[in-house]
Amino acid sequence: MNKKKIINDPVYGFISIPSELVYDVISHPYFQRLRYIKQLGMTHLVYPGALHTRFHHALGAMHLMGLAIEVLRSKDHIITEGEEEAAMLAILLHDIGHGPFSHALEHSLVTGIRHEDISAKLMDDLNHHFDGKLTHAIEIFNGTYPKKFLYQLISGQLDLDRMDYLNRDSFFTGVSEGVISFDRIIKMLNIFDDNLVIEEKGIYSIEKFLIARRLMYWQVYLHKTVISGEMILVKLLERAKELSAAGESLFASPSLSYFLSNNISELNFFSNHFNLEHFTNLDDQDIYAAVKVWVKHPDKILSTLCRMLTSRNLYKVEMGNAMAETDRVAFLKDAAIHLLDISPEEARYFVFTSAIQNRAYNAGVGNIKILMKNNDIVDIAKASDLSNLESLQKTVEKYILCYPRGI
Repeated sequence: MNKKKIINDPVYGFISIPSELVYDVISHPYFQRLRYIKQLGMTHLVYPGALHTRFHHALGAMHLMGLAIEVLRSKDHIITEGEEEAAMLAILLHDIGHGPFSHALEHSLVTGIRHEDISAKLMDDLNHHFDGKLTHAIEIFNGTYPKKFLYQLISGQLDLDRMDYLNRDSFFTGVSEGVISFDRIIKMLNIFDDNLVIEEKGIYSIEKFLIARRLMYWQVYLHKTVISGEMILVKLLERAKELSAAGESLFASPSLSYFLSNNISELNFFSNHFNLEHFTNLDDQDIYAAVKVWVKHPDKILSTLCRMLTSRNLYKVEMGNAMAETDRVAFLKDAAIHLLDISPEEARYFVFTSAIQNRAYNAGVGNIKILMKNNDIVDIAKASDLSNLESLQKTVEKYILCYPRGI
């Protein structure tokens, strides 16, 4: 069977599958599951085109890895074919541990478990399945492989994961502020002292990349309507879990039912293989099928939240620089109690506050280094003459207040 396939990608054109092992990993059910998990969760509620998947994104990131390695080789850096394949596999699998609707599941059905840890465990399982052929890929993913720059291509301030998702998300949402010069950035990549650096000529492309990332966060990822949709999903899953714990029988696929009826935390998630087996059976379809059925559930809280989501009658969200005053929150809770005819305890599902953070450049964690013409290495924040680059290092925190429309 010919496994050297090409895939037509709307962002980059034709993407080649470089080896039989990569083809076999892509064909594995763990990876195929990503076809049914949207890259941007609830963002399609604002940008109707944002229906692309984690599967799309993983293939795109793998393609960029191939381009980056080609550029680095052309600058006389030695990267063997085995290392190239391992790096491509590592970035291909970097998101394999994502749950349905990306981050919503991390906050409700399982608690305190990061998708990166699940990715690492699934990669170990795949390595066992493929007789140890993913060992180097796992070392690169974990940052334990001797060539540090390969890890930096996967996880850093300027990694190929970010490069693909900014490009892809701006393409599918139609938000042009996210468009970056990915091809020029990749052409400017170099290695100095086993670290990934950008040649001085690429400074302006990096500045644009960092600003694009900041704008995409406020305009797309942290858009208040997107947050509203995600919050409803988190709250309805919380309610479903609460009902399940009280012995209520809820319609759900077997794997969703397993997570609703079992209290699974970081401590016990990895100790039982059943947890991982059920997790890899879950995708967006399990959640949404349940939500559609729960619209008719006799529990008023669950059915109201599900109806709000399916009819896009989302929470009203106020976003500001200060936490909402307690008097205002109390007033809105009272109003929700009367509007929806619910108890004060149940009002927490409809009126609540939260906080969100955005930082475009995290100085001190895998800094972006510029290789100057005189061979000096300078941090991008110092090398750039863009005055607001320093401000991109600051964490901007905004507070949100959610409550039902009609109050």
